Amino acid sequence: MSGVDGILIKSMSQRYLPGYRGWTKIRRRDTTEAIIGAITGTLTRPQLLVLGRHDAAGRLRTVPLRPDAARQVGERLAAAGPGHPWDGVRFAAARGSRDVLDVVLVRPELVAEVSADRAVDRGGVFRHPLRFKRLRLDVTAADVPGFGQGPAAAAG
Repeated sequence: MSGVDGILIKSMSQRYLPGYRGWTKIRRRDTTEAIIGAITGTLTRPQLLVLGRHDAAGRLRTVPLRPDAARQVGERLAAAGPGHPWDGVRFAAARGSRDVLDVVLVRPELVAEVSADRAVDRGGVFRHPLRFKRLRLDVTAADVPGFGQGPAAAAG
């Protein structure tokens, strides 16, 4: 389905009506891995994950956490030590926003599996909000694809 966002489903007899939402769109969702490099909230109660991949540009995406996922992630987070790759970086609250997230840097060792509509688009930019799927304890940060290398198939 390269280049396809999803499919539309409609009755064979159904015609297009402007302003009417009678058709169903099923979006394509890919999963991929990213490194957890920072969070909002506290180490024991994270609210958002700030994710990244190794690259020169340092682009990042945030992922909101459900309470059950926050507990799972919080049990394994550790505060960052000196030399964190994002030390001194300011994170925008949203694309184009001037608001800055108040983040806690963590050791960039944990890997999260996330899903997104067409997960990686041109240049590795995620088009839509990501969804946290699970921690990938079987994957190391070195195993995560580089920025712009496309989605990695979820194992297991």
